[in-house]
Amino acid sequence: MKTTYKKSSKKSGFSLVELLVVIAIISILSSVVFASLNSARAKGRDGKRVSDLKQLQLALELYYDAAAPASFPSGTSLSGLAPTYIQSIPVDPMNTAPYQYTYQAVNSSGAACSSGTCSSYVLKGSLESKNSALDGDYDTDSAGVDCDPSDTAASGPYTLCFRP
Repeated sequence: MKTTYKKSSKKSGFSLVELLVVIAIISILSSVVFASLNSARAKGRDGKRVSDLKQLQLALELYYDAAAPASFPSGTSLSGLAPTYIQSIPVDPMNTAPYQYTYQAVNSSGAACSSGTCSSYVLKGSLESKNSALDGDYDTDSAGVDCDPSDTAASGPYTLCFRP
């Protein structure tokens, strides 16, 4: 008895259609990953902004305690804080409008204070996403030195506002 073997005509490997389907699936998955990565980066930048503003707030309080008579730096410059009360003045991670930190000294009547004894201040920064833990600190009024924590913005950027 003679045994004969027949070669298979079927080739091994992937067809072009199968490769295109796999590439499409990988593309969709990578776009989902990058989208979630971007929101995580925005939250990270917002966390740095809150930390920077809290450090500035602490440096301002240290300046106030050391000043005689007790007063915050006048005007809109924080340069008098470094290097005595804070190593360096922090800069927003994006450092482009509207993402910049602003400072305004305020006198006892609530107006901008450019000289003399400044009894208060308004320290502002912008966040990219809304954080419900900071709802009482949002402010949407950009005129003057207003800082009303009852104001909330419907969409970003959200202005984070600190007063002593």
